[in-house]
Amino acid sequence: MVSVMVLTVAVNYCFKYKFDEQDWLLWANKCLAQSYDPSTDTKLKKWELLITPESFLRFRKTYAKGKQEYYSFSLHKLNDVDYIGNTNTGTLELKTEADDIIVQTRNDRKGDVDSMTTELNIPLKNMPAERLDSLQEALKFFKDKEL
Repeated sequence: MVSVMVLTVAVNYCFKYKFDEQDWLLWANKCLAQSYDPSTDTKLKKWELLITPESFLRFRKTYAKGKQEYYSFSLHKLNDVDYIGNTNTGTLELKTEADDIIVQTRNDRKGDVDSMTTELNIPLKNMPAERLDSLQEALKFFKDKEL
């Protein structure tokens, strides 16, 4: 009986599933969609946050009066990832070495603005350490992915 259990564990361990690109893409987008915390921005009407197969992170926020904010950058330019907060609520800080993050504002009463920055802060909720580690692995996968 013991030898059957040992053999079963050994076989399962030898055939451990490894994530491929599609798995990482699905996981990262699901994680971001479930963890993004729109409640930190009370005027937010809708949002879209995703990682593309081309290793870009795209984040669009649309407000009740039509103003849009759009952030985009290649994860190949990602230099540092930090999480400030706790399991319930926090901020994911994505940093690049240079001004590699595109920031566009549209339909703002102050005018449309195109600029660049080195940091994108994304408010998150329900982010236990294991989930955060997995999200960081996904970001690293797309950062290291060949063009």
